[in-house]
Amino acid sequence: MKAWNGRGKVRAREIDKGVEIVIEGVTTQARYYKPLVYEFFRKDFEIRPRYGEFEVDITMTYLGEPPRLDLDNLAKALLDALKGHVFFDDSQIAKLACERVTGERDQISLRAVRRA
Repeated sequence: MKAWNGRGKVRAREIDKGVEIVIEGVTTQARYYKPLVYEFFRKDFEIRPRYGEFEVDITMTYLGEPPRLDLDNLAKALLDALKGHVFFDDSQIAKLACERVTGERDQISLRAVRRA
């Protein structure tokens, strides 16, 4: 695995067949994440999109009360941000899993890997 890139709210690293992303903090506005992640990929994390089917796992971790954020809207915003960087089109997503869990900090973790 490669080292993490990024110093702000978004960090990412390439892994075998894909990418891992961590976004610090959770907001109730899903539309906040699309430009945040898109700009990170455009400026700080150069990666070329790949063909093939992908499996994507998204985990929202929160401390305290669960945020009032629809996971389906969060997933759509994040997948739109990855389009053109990790994969060419979100129609390449063959499996998508989203969950909200309690944890030690507010963050969103995403793992996108190409199927074998």
